[in-house]
Amino acid sequence: MQNLPLIIAEIGSVHDGSFGNALKLIEAAARCGADVVKFQTHIAEAETLKDAPMPPYFKGEPRFEYFKRTGFSDEQWSELRSACHRADVLFSSSPFSLEAVDLLERIGIDLYKVPSGEVTNIPLLEKLSSTGKPVLLSTGMSDWEEIDAAVHVLEQGGPLCVMQCTSQYPTPPEKAGINLISEILERYACIPGYSDHTRGSAASFAAAALGARVIEKHFAFSRLMYGSDALNSMEPDEFEQFCSGLKDIWTMLDNPVDKNNLDDVREMKTIFQKSIVAARRIEKGHVITEQDLAFKKPGDGIPAASYRMILGKRASKTIPEDTKLTESDYT
Repeated sequence: MQNLPLIIAEIGSVHDGSFGNALKLIEAAARCGADVVKFQTHIAEAETLKDAPMPPYFKGEPRFEYFKRTGFSDEQWSELRSACHRADVLFSSSPFSLEAVDLLERIGIDLYKVPSGEVTNIPLLEKLSSTGKPVLLSTGMSDWEEIDAAVHVLEQGGPLCVMQCTSQYPTPPEKAGINLISEILERYACIPGYSDHTRGSAASFAAAALGARVIEKHFAFSRLMYGSDALNSMEPDEFEQFCSGLKDIWTMLDNPVDKNNLDDVREMKTIFQKSIVAARRIEKGHVITEQDLAFKKPGDGIPAASYRMILGKRASKTIPEDTKLTESDYT
């Protein structure tokens, strides 16, 4: 995670088991401006009992069958990794079992994501830490005690990003928890991030402004696609604007402006600010009053702010109306 900040396009399993769709989703996310494309690596037999319940936001089919149907072979995962690199994005995935970590290690994953439901799976975290790879830790289902324990394990490995997340689909604005970005910064020696399940861009933009350096958003060709995540994903046109906005925010934050350095506005300052000019003809020897002065563009003469220093001075020569005053015009 040396090249921060990062935008993650979370494809997850929205490909619905279509290897062709997975490849096209990588290309689309890269075109939109993503830095990382993230999948979910499910090995059904290794991660779930056959009678495990389905989540409330997706009742389409039993979890075991869904994971079995949408999984890929080692060769396909390897090709997805290669496709990411051809598109100049990093390849990431969330492993849901120890066996999934082994698979991802075999193909050479760039960085791991711990999904919110795996934060208390200490054996999985220990295995991830032992790889030395960068890890993104999502925290949507855990309290500070559980997160502390996970961080204790993962910080012994490679670079760590702790991501504020709320595991509601979609997350309402009042539950976004962007206030927790600052607490993550204070609590851990890690990279702060935000995994966004809200609709729209506002939460991610606010999180970036508050210090999040990794932002994740679900990505799909269409919210009409089948699956557990499509309904709460961004479509390509939206995601492109999302990436552009985040990169602008990070550019602003990474380039603080010195208000005393006016080099960039020097010409505009001269054009738009006001100089002191003669409001009427001022005869030589006349004691200058406020009625003698006017304030007009451009601002390349005596600044209007300095008018009091001229009041009560005597004109050293006759000054025509609408003439900028100079210091030699009075004594």
